[in-house]
Amino acid sequence: MTVYLVVFAGALVLAVGTTPLARLLAPRVGIVDHPEARKIHARPVPRLGGAAIFVAVLVVALVLGERHNFDQFGSILVGATGISFMGLVDDRWGLSPLIKLVGQIAAALLLYVSGVYVAAFRLPLLNLVATVFWVVFITNSINLLDNMDGLAGGIAAIAAAHFALMCAFSGQYLVGALSIALLGACLGFLFYNLNPASIFMGDSGSLFLGFVLAATGIKLRFPQNVTFVTWMVPVLVLGIPLFDTALVILSRLRRGRNPLATPGQDHVSHRLVAAGMGRREAVLTLYVAAFATGLLAIFVTRASVVEGYIGGAIAALAGLLGLWRMESPPFYSSRKASSGDLAGGEGPTESQALQPERGVLVDMVIESPPGKDG
Repeated sequence: MTVYLVVFAGALVLAVGTTPLARLLAPRVGIVDHPEARKIHARPVPRLGGAAIFVAVLVVALVLGERHNFDQFGSILVGATGISFMGLVDDRWGLSPLIKLVGQIAAALLLYVSGVYVAAFRLPLLNLVATVFWVVFITNSINLLDNMDGLAGGIAAIAAAHFALMCAFSGQYLVGALSIALLGACLGFLFYNLNPASIFMGDSGSLFLGFVLAATGIKLRFPQNVTFVTWMVPVLVLGIPLFDTALVILSRLRRGRNPLATPGQDHVSHRLVAAGMGRREAVLTLYVAAFATGLLAIFVTRASVVEGYIGGAIAALAGLLGLWRMESPPFYSSRKASSGDLAGGEGPTESQALQPERGVLVDMVIESPPGKDG
């Protein structure tokens, strides 16, 4: 516990101290989100906050991280470093969607060969496919969730906190150290990113957070329970970004729109604002929902097979009900959606709300020009 407190404090202090430096450096290296007619912010906003998160996690992890299984620990850090650097290059100059996808798959394969992989199936090939799919999907889900001030960083912090708590129960030092470091770094960054944000994390931050959370979710083990039950634990902890991505994809498919290429304000956060919430209220509501799914995940770690699947069924039914409800007024208006203004008269709900989404899930179909964060 003492080590965890030191890891948390170190990452928090580093993030609080390096984020202002990133904010000063961003204009000098050209990583800035400039105002446009389609954006709500009226002044340039630095988009280098992800570098501060990355530095905080990396330094603390290297100093106080795992020392007994360096292959797995190193593969996570190397993969996360590559993902973050790729996002940084994309923020500054733009990368082709194919390069971004190949980079994410390569990082997932690195995890697999080091022993960090989904072990839900007997056939190694199925485990490989599941590992790559999980890493790529979660990485891009966090990236797409970065559509409102404080949202992606806060949800990532909540997920990391739940992972860390579970590690305290099961004695997993690797996942615990990474989770605590990620929690501290996110909280330090949120000091500057909560509405109104003075700095954005950019793809270098959101892709990094997504990859680390995906890797720690895979690495979680619960010796006191069976895999037949505990496989749903990381799915529940990361339920909000998964729900958000599923909602956008299904909603657009339902209306005959390309779910990957069409930018829009049809994420959960935008729909909550369309229903009458303020921007901060929408973010806090999603925070509460993330805490709730995390608590359910903690219950599942100790649940019997019957209890675990009852909890999972409740979460699944709530998700299906949420998908149906979010597709109806006041959360969705076909008239406003057709004009691209789901949020109604209040306009965009975040400094980046009207910008095209930049994840591979979008870029594989249409590549946004450099300088537009998602």
